Order: sequence, then structure tokens, then C-alpha cells
Amino acid sequence: MNTQTLNMSALVMKLTGNGRVDMGRDQLLQAAGLLLGIGGLLVAMVLPLWTILSKSMQDRDGNFVGFDNFVAYAETPSLASSVIHSLTIASVTTVVVLSLALLTAYALTRSCMPFKGIIRVVMMAPIFAPSLLPAISLVYLFGNQGVLKSWLMGETVYGPIGIVISLAFWCFPAATMILVTALSNTDARLYESARALRTSPLRTFFTVTLPSIRYGLISAGFVVFTLVITDFGAPKVIGGQYNVLATDIYKQVIGQQNFEMGAVVSVILLLPAMLAFAADRWVQKKQVAMLSARAEPLRPKASPLKDRVLLALCLPIIATIIGVLGMAVYASLVTFWPYNLELSFNNYQFDLMDGGGWEAYYNSLQLGFWVALFGTALIFINAWLVVKVPTMNGLRGTLHLMAMLPLAVPGLVLGLAYIFFFNKPDNPFNGLYGTMAILVICTIAHYYTVCHLTAVTALKQIDPEFEAVSASLKVPFYVTFWRVTLPVCLPALLEIAIYLFVNALNTVSAVVFLYSTDTMLASVAVLNMDDAGDIAPAAAMGVLLMVTCFAAKGIHWLLSKYLLERTQGWRMY
Repeated sequence: MNTQTLNMSALVMKLTGNGRVDMGRDQLLQAAGLLLGIGGLLVAMVLPLWTILSKSMQDRDGNFVGFDNFVAYAETPSLASSVIHSLTIASVTTVVVLSLALLTAYALTRSCMPFKGIIRVVMMAPIFAPSLLPAISLVYLFGNQGVLKSWLMGETVYGPIGIVISLAFWCFPAATMILVTALSNTDARLYESARALRTSPLRTFFTVTLPSIRYGLISAGFVVFTLVITDFGAPKVIGGQYNVLATDIYKQVIGQQNFEMGAVVSVILLLPAMLAFAADRWVQKKQVAMLSARAEPLRPKASPLKDRVLLALCLPIIATIIGVLGMAVYASLVTFWPYNLELSFNNYQFDLMDGGGWEAYYNSLQLGFWVALFGTALIFINAWLVVKVPTMNGLRGTLHLMAMLPLAVPGLVLGLAYIFFFNKPDNPFNGLYGTMAILVICTIAHYYTVCHLTAVTALKQIDPEFEAVSASLKVPFYVTFWRVTLPVCLPALLEIAIYLFVNALNTVSAVVFLYSTDTMLASVAVLNMDDAGDIAPAAAMGVLLMVTCFAAKGIHWLLSKYLLERTQGWRMY
């Protein structure tokens, strides 16, 4: 052995306690883990989707009718127009969001403008709010009795205008984070060459900057397009009579109890989401590394005029975010809009409203806790099996492929698929229907892929020599996993946990078909109160969810700091 291998062996022996186990048993346990992971995703994702595909080709009596349901849908003008509406809203919103996100990301990474830290924090705020909250806020700003109604110059906010504004607000942080990452990975030598050739800043932007971030820009576009075309909350609250595919599913299932047509619309909604996902995967395969080993990081230089101009351009965006969220908070505190503007907490008396009361909020906290706990554990273990098991490539590839599937499935489609699959009397998992457990399973499945990719990225950063040396020393793999892998990947685990918690609190589409009287959730209560005309209490519940997410993020930051100082001190040296 060379010196490095001997040092690694000594480190592994010290960390693991030099336990011994039969390697055949290790492989048996790993194979069992892979099979369990595949079986879990099969039940939580693949079989429900297959059920909804089958349902779309059946009549009310369960007889196979082929594509007759799709033909009937296409021949209904009011329903078929929803496809055009959805594509139009998604396209317009994507263009708006990418333009604003590119401006903000460029200002944050390529300038020395003041208040960059504050702008970054404000930029992230919409992530912590449910998608219904900006729509409710826009009603108070531009609705029939809105304070800024005259700004629309006779147009109405109830329709495509309101949907685009609210969804652009909601999707803006996700696109900005992607573009900030893309703009941060730039070789400074390209810009030095441009300056040496006396290339104008505008031409440098189009010939150097845009080509270097084209893959990030395309990826952000696909993310926004998918989020918009599959969102249910904003169109339901502020869409008025402007139907889109997501609201069509809700109306067919909840309003008309037409499950077969709901399945048809779900399949149609699934197609653009899957196409966008496939295109994004194809683009990422074409992407090449923009940073070589000799690359130099780009450090922006102070330019008073440029910095002031970019700050001036960013201020309206930041003011809009603060204004929309601030209006939601204010509306939740107004006694009776617009006749009694005295501030009070009357709208927070949820037990007096039609929406589930405070119990719905406590149920959401419970859902967030279980999703974060079980979801983090299951996702990380499955990711470890995909990355770190040295053999069984077929099983590992199958598990990884199934882990990528949820990213292309809209939450509304997944929720409806769960009804068809778990509500069957002959299904052995039928007992889960109507319980908190099915909400936990559905939420974990809905947000599985992003967490899986986060865990895979963290695990790939660990030198494979740890596992190789452990195997050579016949140390049980689970000992190495517990003593080495988990502590090293702790930052990623904490990020996965807070991501799952926040999304579990705010999700609507994935659970709107699955809750029962005992498992009403706060996010669904916002929708129900808005339907009942209790808009101010709906805003109050949305604000409460947002504040809870901010508090959870603060606790997550403090806990992360404490745990990382205790277990990650070696990173400082």
C-alpha cells in the first residue's frame, strides 16, 4: 500500500472502530435496500401514475373506451381552450420571469452595488409563501376594491393579468438562484480578453456573458414553465373565468365528480411538464464545463455609474416583493376591508371561519415534521444506495431513474392518481387513504427529485476510497455510513430537511384531493376560506404559514450552525 492508502486505512479504522462483518451479508443487505427503495417508489409514484393513465381510457363503469374521453374533451370548446390558456400563461410568465431574474442575478454577481446582502434576502422571501398568498394580495391591491385599482387603466386583475403577475412573483426566486449560480461560474480571462480587444460592454454581454450562461438560462426557463403550467393555487384564486388545465382538473373532480374527465385533463397536463423535463435533461447533457483547471474567478470591479444604474433597476423589483407581501400582512390585520381599516387580530380567529380552524394549522406543522423526518432519511438512504453501492448497476440505475420521475409530475396529477390507486377496496394499501400517512407519502413523492439530486451531489463529493478501504478492512458498510458518510453530508441533510418542511407547509396541489375532515391542512384552508368569501382570514392563514416558514428557516440556521461547529470543525482547516 502507498502512504495515502495507509493513512486512509488508519482514518477509517479510527472512525469506524474497525468492526468486522461478512461481506456477503453486506451485499445482501444492500440488495435488499435497493429492492425496498424501488418498491417504495413503485407504490408511491409509478403505480398511481399507471392507474390514472388507465382511468383516462375508461368510462364511469370502468369499461375500456380507448381515446373516446380525449376526443370528448377536445370537442368541448370551453375545456379545449384551457390548453391554449395554460400554454399562453406559461410562455408569457416565463419570458417575464427570465428577464427580471437575469437582471437581478447580473446585478448581484457582476456589480459592486450597495445593499446586495439585503437584496439577496428579500429576493428569497416569496419562496416561503404559498402560491395563493400573492394572488390574494393582488386582489387587495388591484381588485374591485383594491387600493391601486386605477393603475390597471380599466383592465381587470381577475384573469390572465393577475395570474401572470402572481406566478411571476412566486417563480422569480427559483429562476434567480439558477442564474446566480450560472453567472458565478465564469472565467475572468474571457473578460480580460474582451477588454484587451476594446470590446464594448454591450457586445461583451452578448458574445461572452450570454453564451456562457445559455444552459443555465434554458434550465431556468424550463423550471419556470413547468411551475407555472402545473400551478393550481394562483389561477384558482385570481383567475376568474379564465380557465387553465390545473383548474379544469379541480372543477371536473370537485365540482362535477367527473373523475374520468379529470384523469384525461391530468394526462394532458402531464405531457407539457414531461416534455419540459425531457428537454431540460437533454440540454444539461449538452452542457460542458465553463471552468477549467486554469480558470480565474471573476471579481466585479467597482463602477459607480454601472452600480447605481443596476441598483436603480433592481429597486422596483425589490419594492414589488416587499409591497405584495406587505399588503398581504396588512390585509390580514384589517378589521373589515375597506370599511373598517382598524388593525386587529380578528382575522386570525380561524376557529370562527369555514376552513378548518387552528387544527388545520397544527395538522400542517405535523405534516411538515413527518415529511422532513422520514423524507430526509428515506431520500438520503436511497441516494447512498445509488451512489455508493459498488455493484448491482441494474438495480442502482432503476432506482435513480425512478427517483427522477417525480420532477416531471405535477402535484395535482399526483394527488388525483393517489385517489384512483389507494382508494381501491382491493388495494392492500387502502387503509392509508384519508390518513395523515398518505399526505406524508404524497408530499415526499412530490418533492423527491430535488432532494435526491442534492443528496447525490453531496455523496459524490466524498472520496470513494473511504468505502474501498472499509471493504478491504471488512468494516460493515452501515458502520462507515453512520460514522463517516452521515457526518460529512450533514449540511446537505439539513438543507433537504428544511426544503421538505417548507414545501410541506405550503403545498396545495398535491394534497387538495387527499385530505379528510381529520387531516385538513392550512394551505387547503386558505383555498377553502377564499372560496367561502373569507378573503382576509385566508390572507391571515397564508401570512401565518409564511411567518412559520421564516421561523423554521431561522431555527434551521441556528441548528445548522451549532451542529456544523460540533461535527464539521475539520472544514475550517
